[in-house]
Amino acid sequence: MEQDSHCTAERELLEAVSRITTSSTTSPSDEEENEPKAEISCQVRKENPEKDYTQDSSATLSPNSSMTTKELQEYWRNEKRQCKQIKLLFEIPSTRIVEHHLSKYVMYKIIILQTGSFDSNKSVIERRYSDFEKLHRNLLEEFSEELEDVTFPKKTLTGNFTEEIINERKLAFKDYLRLLYSMKYIRRSKKFIDFLTRPELQEAYGCLRGGQYTKALEILLEVIGLQERLTRGNPVAIVPTLCAIVVCHKDLENPASAFEYGEKALSRLCVHTSHRYYMPLLETMITLAYELGKDFLSLQEKLEEWKTKKDPIRVFTLKELAVREYVR
Repeated sequence: MEQDSHCTAERELLEAVSRITTSSTTSPSDEEENEPKAEISCQVRKENPEKDYTQDSSATLSPNSSMTTKELQEYWRNEKRQCKQIKLLFEIPSTRIVEHHLSKYVMYKIIILQTGSFDSNKSVIERRYSDFEKLHRNLLEEFSEELEDVTFPKKTLTGNFTEEIINERKLAFKDYLRLLYSMKYIRRSKKFIDFLTRPELQEAYGCLRGGQYTKALEILLEVIGLQERLTRGNPVAIVPTLCAIVVCHKDLENPASAFEYGEKALSRLCVHTSHRYYMPLLETMITLAYELGKDFLSLQEKLEEWKTKKDPIRVFTLKELAVREYVR
């Protein structure tokens, strides 16, 4: 009887998904037609997949028949959430001049917000002119046609630190980021995402490798919100960061917090069991569940099932994988 109700629940879920899929393919409203640059993030398929950084080549978005009802609910809940209209807003409210022994430059404070809802977790980063210049140069290698009409503020021989020039560049860089984000291929590209997240992630993983788990955790918790905003079409992209947070919490002896972020990572891998983080994460979650007095048998079953399908090759631990990320 219990098995029948379980199957019935799964059928109801799949029927609901079918209705969601059907409604999402209907023609756009007048408001959507008037905003052609706004993206419906559930449409992850592209005309040119080679330019889509956030598309996992090994990913398959169809649910696995062996998934439990709870996993199916979480999977389709995430999928439905992805169908909301997503748009980011870039602001550059202030700058600061940095002086070292042999160099002097301006740092631009960039605030990144998500429109359409109250965004209490805004992201704040800092970049200098040379960072923007490197981004533009890298993007031109791949998107020269898209950037044909995009102007980039030129360097000047003098006056770079005057209030007039700095204010001009603040406005120019704000418009520049807005234009880049309005282009689907560019905002999904690794080069654009790296510009907005890589410096902070490199610092965080450097702290992690040095055993500075508190500092690493502080940075990772700040950057993961921005990563989520930038990779809406591919939730698997933030799994390494989630796992790094798990490692930090675990080494700081916060097993409950480690387990919480581990569950978030596992929910993104429920249909990506071939991902390199899947087995190490399962092993860590089993240890944490046992320590916290939670159900670890279901996790153990998943691990054993995974092992029967894979060749017995050496797999890194979760911590070993984390310290290898962003190694220069």
